[in-house]
Amino acid sequence: MSRDIPLAEITLRRYEKPYQTDKRELCKKICLSLGILQPGDSRDIMVDVLLVLIEARQKKEAISSLEIKKRVLEKRKEHHSEMNGIAESNIRRQLKRLRDLMLVDKKENLYNISEFASLEELFENKIEKFLVPQIMQRVKEYIAEIEKTNQI
Repeated sequence: MSRDIPLAEITLRRYEKPYQTDKRELCKKICLSLGILQPGDSRDIMVDVLLVLIEARQKKEAISSLEIKKRVLEKRKEHHSEMNGIAESNIRRQLKRLRDLMLVDKKENLYNISEFASLEELFENKIEKFLVPQIMQRVKEYIAEIEKTNQI
């Protein structure tokens, strides 16, 4: 019996090269590129959650979801963003999505960018070299299996 629940999942998008832009816009493009934000989505709370964690990484600081919410609120006020999606349950849901991508660690209810590493290093080691090849291999297995059924 086959299950239709994915074991792993990733969406990758390619956008224009990053030109001079502010940190929030760069973070938004990262979220869009990794599929953790959808194009045209007005509920872009993920951008601020990731930005808060990136800034905390610079201080090697692990922070609670309540502290993340507080800092996200400050960022959204600073950028005159709507206050959609700022419930703590939604903040935790976004943190879970970042954890599922192996970009964020949780220990004793404190969150931080995994190993306080750079996003470049995390993307290369955890997504590009680990997650994507596994997904590609499984797709190839399905393709090979369907090819066998067509040869009968």
